[in-house]
Amino acid sequence: MPHFLDIHKTDKTQLRSIIDHARAMKQGRDGHPKGQPDADQPLANHMVALIFEKPSTRTRVSFDVGVRQMGGQTMVLSGADMQLGHGETIADTARVMSRYVDLIMIRTFEEATLLEMAEHASVPVINGLTNRTHPCQIMADVMTFEEHRGPIAGRKVVWSGDGNNVFASFAHAAKQFDFDLTFTGPEPLDPERAWDGLYTTERDPRKAVEGADLVVTDTWVSMHDPQSARERRHNQLRGYQVNAELMSKAKPDALFMHCLPAHRDDEATSEVMDGPHSVIFDEAENRLHAQKAIMRHCLGV
Repeated sequence: MPHFLDIHKTDKTQLRSIIDHARAMKQGRDGHPKGQPDADQPLANHMVALIFEKPSTRTRVSFDVGVRQMGGQTMVLSGADMQLGHGETIADTARVMSRYVDLIMIRTFEEATLLEMAEHASVPVINGLTNRTHPCQIMADVMTFEEHRGPIAGRKVVWSGDGNNVFASFAHAAKQFDFDLTFTGPEPLDPERAWDGLYTTERDPRKAVEGADLVVTDTWVSMHDPQSARERRHNQLRGYQVNAELMSKAKPDALFMHCLPAHRDDEATSEVMDGPHSVIFDEAENRLHAQKAIMRHCLGV
């Protein structure tokens, strides 16, 4: 079953094909109204379930719009709408959903939920985010970098902040797309040991960004973190804020990315987010195009 569960679980050739296909579809829509259907309607007569245990803006809107542009229909479900893992096992939910829909995208907390869904579904499953990884985001990020600066292979990418789920997918992408990845952040927030060998670590953020082609960060706190954790993380991460002074240490044409939502003037200053290095809104838009290509890959259309 052609699921899209994580970047490192997808063949390099397929990943490159997805990126190339996403760029072609984006170019094909240039200047068209957002609601205008794609000419080829590859998802005509297809039903796609979009399951959200976690709140979402970009993931929900981009997947929903993408399915509609490709001629398909969506069924958007929240955790409160379902008995997922509560009144019914995830395995049974997967079996039932497979009788109704052609494709399942799930944005959930535990990776185990995603994996059990994929194991028992008889239709493709896409990882819209888990606490461990966020592969759709990084496919959009690779696409965005290459739109602005050409091939990402051999480039230097620096992540400043928390070694979280988005960083994990960047680590997977570093190997699959052949770029160098540096992590700079406090030791208590180091990435998971499972990703060792996919990146280098430099504690000093100013040294880390020297020669960087791309500087990336993410929010310091999760929407579910208690206040005590928020205060602790701010204290730990304050020295890793991406500001104009830090960006000045990177290459003059370095790009800045943030997957959003952002807490402006915490993890990154508004000066950087709205400045000439920033491509954050191109990055957000490309979620739509990358995910359309991922869905087509999974469905073989």
